[in-house]
Amino acid sequence: MTTLPQSTDKKLGLVIDLDTCVGCHACVISCKGWNTENYGAPLSDQDPYGADPSGTFLNRVHSYEVQPEQGAAQLIHFPKSCLHCEDAPCVTVCPTGASYKRVEDGIVLVNESDCIGCGLCAWACPYGAREMDQEEKVMKKCTLCVDRIYNENLPKVDRVPSCVRTCPAGARHFGDLGDPDSDVSQLVLERGGVDLMPEQGTKPVNKYLPPRPKDALPEFDVLAPFLEPVIAEPKGFLGWLDKALEKI
Repeated sequence: MTTLPQSTDKKLGLVIDLDTCVGCHACVISCKGWNTENYGAPLSDQDPYGADPSGTFLNRVHSYEVQPEQGAAQLIHFPKSCLHCEDAPCVTVCPTGASYKRVEDGIVLVNESDCIGCGLCAWACPYGAREMDQEEKVMKKCTLCVDRIYNENLPKVDRVPSCVRTCPAGARHFGDLGDPDSDVSQLVLERGGVDLMPEQGTKPVNKYLPPRPKDALPEFDVLAPFLEPVIAEPKGFLGWLDKALEKI
């Protein structure tokens, strides 16, 4: 079994703003594209244009209707990928050492040449963040685009995960969550960022920013403007005509 490091030099991860995410799936598409063309084995698809298509995705967006205690129901878009947990159960169950957590930045990766496709890591992950590639028969997961963030051949603005760079709403943020002074740590502090399923004890590095309370609109009858008279008493020519007609 693989052992976890006692500590890591950094805790690189994502902060996802559930109040800003619009569910456009741009992060899903960019993740699929980058990880198919670059790091590791391509992400395969099975029968993509058939009646029962399936494929390997490292990032997915789920949408839920949520009913707050007050106000109207809200549609919440919930992106989910590997959370790069500090106490990652997917690492400790791996029988070959293929799954491991890096000391230098805390990123959880899979050495695909050592993966035997047993699926134990997927079974151990409480978030369903690992996927077996049906063509390559190896386990795939979010790498935080490790081949982008350290690539000095890219402009500095592009040295972030593909999903972060692509998000049109600015709902995804990347940085060192082990540094209390980093932008992402300050964002978590200001907005009350939370762990996903903290009861699992995995201590995920990725954080979620909860939706902000929505403004409550005053109750009104949508037909009221059409039911009320335009003016209480007609004036001018219409007023004279109205009085004249009353005498007929």
